Amino acid sequence: QVELAEAGGGSVQAGGSKRLSCKVSGYDMSSICFGWFRRPPGKAREAVATINKYENTYYAGSVKGRFTISKDNGKNTLYLQMDSLELEDTAMYYCAAAVSWGGHCYELQQEGDFRYWGQGTQVTVSS
Repeated sequence: QVELAEAGGGSVQAGGSKRLSCKVSGYDMSSICFGWFRRPPGKAREAVATINKYENTYYAGSVKGRFTISKDNGKNTLYLQMDSLELEDTAMYYCAAAVSWGGHCYELQQEGDFRYWGQGTQVTVSS
């Protein structure tokens, strides 16, 4: 059983930065594929980024070059660094974990690939 808890959401002006964190418990982080997802207002949840056991990273086109997914196994924490934020980045952000592949994932993984989810943290970008 993997437990995930996001933190770091809030309000930020367009062009600014914010770092989200996701505390992980209940499983060895080094054997997990992690993802960040978001649900914009009135829209479906979408994949943002994926990181595998080798710290290879994969991004949605809309955030590539602006967002960075990373993890610190020693701190049991997953991160999403968001720079150059845009109004369209306003959303509820979720971290997710998949353990069935032993950490071997090699593309941007989609919602159905993940079994464990955090509660989400809201990010609101204003002009």
